[in-house]
Amino acid sequence: MERRMEEPRRRRWRFMRKFPLPENANANTDKISAVCQDGVLTVTVEKLPPPEPKKPKTIQVQVA
Repeated sequence: MERRMEEPRRRRWRFMRKFPLPENANANTDKISAVCQDGVLTVTVEKLPPPEPKKPKTIQVQVA
C-alpha cells in the first residue's frame, strides 16, 4: 500500500479595515502613502493648511 503525503492547503484570507480621516486631512490620493514594516502598518496623510481666521465685520451705527 502506497501512502501519498499531501501538502496542507493554505487559505488566503482577505482583510479590510477602514478608518475615518480627520477633518484637516488632505484626501487627495496622491498625497497618501502607506508602509508595512515588521507587521506594523504606517499610513501617512498630508494635512490641509489651517483656514484663515475670519475678519470681524464693522458696522456703523448712527446715534440720534
